[in-house]
Amino acid sequence: MGMRGIHTSINDIRRAIFAEVARLSYNYKPGDLSEMELIPYRIIPGEVSHYRDSVFLERAIVKERMRLAMGLPLRKASEHAPVSTGAEECVHPEKYYQPPLINIIKFACHSCPDNKVVITEQCQGCLARPCSQVCPKDAIYFTNGQAHIDETKCIKCGRCMGVCQYGVILRMERPCAKACGMKAIVSDEYGRAEINQEKCVSCGMCLANCPFGAIADKAQIFQCIQALRSDTPVYAAIAPAVAGQFGKKLTPEKMRAAFRALGFKDVVEVAIGADLCTLQEAEDFIEEVPRKLPFMGTSCCPAWSVMAKKEFPQFAECISMALTPMVLTGRLIKKENPGCKVAFIGPCAAKKLEASRRTIRSDVDFVLTFEEVLGMFEAKEVDFDALDTMTLPNNASADGRGFAVSGGVAMAVVNCIHHRYPGVDVNVEYAEGLDNCRKMLQLAKAGKYKGYLLEGMACPGGCVGGAGTVEMINQAANEVAKIKKISGKAHAYESEYETILPALEE
Repeated sequence: MGMRGIHTSINDIRRAIFAEVARLSYNYKPGDLSEMELIPYRIIPGEVSHYRDSVFLERAIVKERMRLAMGLPLRKASEHAPVSTGAEECVHPEKYYQPPLINIIKFACHSCPDNKVVITEQCQGCLARPCSQVCPKDAIYFTNGQAHIDETKCIKCGRCMGVCQYGVILRMERPCAKACGMKAIVSDEYGRAEINQEKCVSCGMCLANCPFGAIADKAQIFQCIQALRSDTPVYAAIAPAVAGQFGKKLTPEKMRAAFRALGFKDVVEVAIGADLCTLQEAEDFIEEVPRKLPFMGTSCCPAWSVMAKKEFPQFAECISMALTPMVLTGRLIKKENPGCKVAFIGPCAAKKLEASRRTIRSDVDFVLTFEEVLGMFEAKEVDFDALDTMTLPNNASADGRGFAVSGGVAMAVVNCIHHRYPGVDVNVEYAEGLDNCRKMLQLAKAGKYKGYLLEGMACPGGCVGGAGTVEMINQAANEVAKIKKISGKAHAYESEYETILPALEE
């Protein structure tokens, strides 16, 4: 789990940047982005560095983070230009960020040791020396009674770690590479982390786990606020993982008023789309498994579905073709409010990538994370205590809201199948984290899951562990359980939107 859910200085810097970019957008006068030059000095004031060797380095990193938060490309340390270079053409509401979505700010990277076995100073220089006895490459030598490892011989097998009675031999792993379920992180010529974009599925686990804050995704905060300030109504489609993400004061009853205070027309729960996705997946499963397909994988997590299709192309057909809750909700909002725009507010970096696909661009205009929206609340100085309470349009089911938690999607689909096709048994397997998802598919390949429904989630705990979340994972899961309890309906098959599902699928 690493440092997820622990509030660190990195969270503070990220939030300050999101708040400053939001403020910049709310106050923006066309053609004037001169304020961008001042923001790094507000975030990192004074002459003395707070976190790193130099205040200049800190500000340089803030500048690149600010550019990414505005959807602008990163610049190398060798490039010299004002921080606002290229910003004017990037800040139109229609503008999607240029790929890549996930970026490493090279001069913020610590060049961490990657996969290196080290013997710490606590070595007791014991007489038995089991570490050297089990080393197949004779890589362990002793000076002054202390064991050391010869890097040129070590093959990193870790046998020495297993036999040391004192537990003083460690494997040093680069945190971003360790968190990456795609093995997409390599080293550049200076030993800094580099993302192999061919492998990356934009789950964002690297950026959530980098203890140097060197990895960031691009955002549409500026562009979304420009849309909020225009005459076009913008609706906030909020993912079910939102429960508890904005602190205890922003209760479900205050959610609508809070988003209206930011300039949104209204709030719609993505759990409504989750209900429709459930109905679609239940029908697909009954129709296709096991007659046409050996198993069916869920569709809603884009990082999981892209990984599955990339690494197991023979099973590409087995990943459900059902539209994701985000897309179904976007289409529903636009059907009911022609000419409006939709901002998906969620926990997820990969949804930004999903929304930028050519086929989906017209359904979802902006994707913002909870962390980014928290910056917007700060910029607008929204006082949660003073907000009116209104009920959320209470028409999503508890099962739909459960999509936010690992196992929740599969449970919703199974409940639906049991209700509509009594007597049909559905075997289920689910995995969280891309490493575990891969293992699940390897077992499927070996024929272990014939006739199964497989649920994959790229993040630990499901969407509640997404890269754009603020709350601790287990706490967030508890909050989701609470909003499920207050749902007006228990199951997806009670959705009143079912009749328009065929129109949304076209």
